[in-house]
Formats: sequence, structure tokens, C-alpha cells
Amino acid sequence: MTLAADTRRAVRRTPFVFEALRAGVLNYTAAARFLDVGDLDPVAAALRRYAEELPDHESDARDARVTMQSGLGAVDMAEMESGTSDENEALLAVGSHALVPDAGSLTGVLATGEVDAQALAHVLDRLAVEGIDVMAAGVAGDGLVVVVDRRAGPDAVRIIEDALAGVVTTPTD
Repeated sequence: MTLAADTRRAVRRTPFVFEALRAGVLNYTAAARFLDVGDLDPVAAALRRYAEELPDHESDARDARVTMQSGLGAVDMAEMESGTSDENEALLAVGSHALVPDAGSLTGVLATGEVDAQALAHVLDRLAVEGIDVMAAGVAGDGLVVVVDRRAGPDAVRIIEDALAGVVTTPTD
């Protein structure tokens, strides 16, 4: 494999470097040092060439309504199946667990509308940058849910609304 191919593969394994290349805000020498795939100057040159081929950094607004529901907690799916909990109330279910209202101290932030996995990824990145721990998250159909600690709920709503106003689009070459 060529050094250029190794460099591209390393960039694709490191999404923040890929996005910085697309945005044109990357120090090529520092990135070459970070990626550690070969001698600095040739890797920096490979990064420059790769950046020229990439589509520009773009984002698009998503039309979604963001609401908050407190009091979520995890229940075992067996409880739901046995009738001790209403299955239709689950905001998120994964494996043998579901997050349902009136069962705990977590807060669910629900966005309904133009949402998808790319929007969820952007939302999660934004929450991480703001230091908000996410306990669970998912997206299906026109709904996206992020579960946080109760006290982080109001901040999470504001951050998610802002994040959905500028979801970074990823090229599909």
C-alpha cells in the first residue's frame, strides 16, 4: 500500500481529522505527527492532496421539535412483557432494557421531525463537547432521543436545538 493510501485510511479512522481537512482548518504537519503513518513531510503532502479532493465542509438545518420528559428509568423488558409496565410508553428500548416514564430520575430529550443517525451523531458530539454525559441515545423513524441526568435536561434541550440547526453533512463518495 502507498503512503498516500495509508494516510487516507488513517484519516478516515479519525473523523475529527477528516472534518478538519474538509473545513480547511488543519495544520498538516501536526496532523501528520498525530496520524503517525510515516515521515512527516510526505504525510503532510499526502494530506494536502487529499484535502483538495474532498468536498467542502457543509451543514444543513433539520426541522425538528425538541421536548423534554423527566422521570425516566430503566426497566427489564420481561416486566413489560408480563404486563407490569406499559410497553407503549418506552421512549427507548435496547436488548432486554427499556427506558420508560415514571420509573427513575433520568431525563429524555426527544426531537421529532427531520432526524436521522447523522443528526444523532452530531448531537452526541455537541453534548460531549459541552460536558454533558449521555446515558442512552437512539434514533428511529422521525424520532431521536437522548437520555441525560435530570439536572442536565434543560441544557441538553438548548444544545440539541442548536445542534439540529447545523448538522454537519458527510460526503458519501
